[in-house]
Amino acid sequence: VIINRRAGRKTPTRDNNSKTYITMRTINLPLIAAFASVVKTNGYTQPQQCRTSFTSSATKFRVSQSQSTPFAISSFRQNHASSRLQMSDFGSAMPEKPKLTTEQKLIDAADKFINDFSAKLSEGVPPPPELDALIEARKTSNDKQSLSKGIYELMIEQGMLYDIDPTTGMLSPTLFDIKANLDVPEVKSEFDYLYKYGMSLISNELIEVDVVKNIVVKRLIERTGLSPEEFDKWLGY
Repeated sequence: VIINRRAGRKTPTRDNNSKTYITMRTINLPLIAAFASVVKTNGYTQPQQCRTSFTSSATKFRVSQSQSTPFAISSFRQNHASSRLQMSDFGSAMPEKPKLTTEQKLIDAADKFINDFSAKLSEGVPPPPELDALIEARKTSNDKQSLSKGIYELMIEQGMLYDIDPTTGMLSPTLFDIKANLDVPEVKSEFDYLYKYGMSLISNELIEVDVVKNIVVKRLIERTGLSPEEFDKWLGY
């Protein structure tokens, strides 16, 4: 299986042992691009300044106070500072864009995710209950906890339940057997990414520790058929 995570695309490859094609779902990151400005994920988005660091495994969740620095993008800016175009003379003529609050960014991310996910469901494919839950959270609460939980749960279900057509980007139910393919590197990578995404929600104070823990156990660990301790070992923690 070859996965281009940034494009949300997949290319099936032939398994020489079973002589069948194996396909793997992957998170279609453009669907939740607006979430990137409020969520820190290792290596995939540009995190904001974070007031907490998160040290955890599936069986040990701990949060400690610390000061982190932005992602490696900061070094890129430093290395290329000399070539940056200076616009100070035009500052007075360029009105500042209004800064969005965390809640406003999450509302925007939720709306885009809802619309894009709905549009990408193949004809006749029913929406998952997590989509309805996110829509309800968007209508009734709009607080960062509810929206973050809804977005995270729908992200996981998209990755676990659907295949993404590499040509059209449309979603269709998958027949992929997760438990029978735990030795496939891309499967482990997908679970590791989704797990770390939940950790980033905690470190950015968007969701409570116990909420993420319950989501991880129910929606990730149980799908592997592993115990929490075995899940930790499988991911290398």
